[in-house]
Amino acid sequence: MQKISTCLWFDGQAVEAAEFYTSTFDNSSMGQVMPGPDGQALTVGFEIEGRQFMGLNGGPAFVFNEAVSLVVNCGSQEEVDRYWDALLAGGEESMCGWLKDRFGLSWQIVPSGMPALLNGPDPAGSRRAMEAMLTMRKLDISALQKAYDGG
Repeated sequence: MQKISTCLWFDGQAVEAAEFYTSTFDNSSMGQVMPGPDGQALTVGFEIEGRQFMGLNGGPAFVFNEAVSLVVNCGSQEEVDRYWDALLAGGEESMCGWLKDRFGLSWQIVPSGMPALLNGPDPAGSRRAMEAMLTMRKLDISALQKAYDGG
């Protein structure tokens, strides 16, 4: 059992969200659904890429905001595109690789090579890559690399 896990508060959509997330990410699975006093799902356990989560149908009192986001490290542009498109469906895009899914949860879809571009050995290249990133919604690895290289 994971020592620390994440509880996500939903307004009646915990099972739907868990099913969506586990169908979007490989190495994911649904866990136990615990009914509440009314017989509807109160909580649902699920795992995404080895990380345990609990969805709680807590009602409308609290909503997600950008103060907490889940980061998806992607090894290729195809992976960036895949997760961006899947998680964005019914949601809203933001800047610099951030989006909100249809449940309001914030995600950062990030190429795994970003630290090398934003903190690389060439400070001017890193500045150019940062400036390029600040103009993007979905991150474009080749455009970021081109900016770093000065082209």
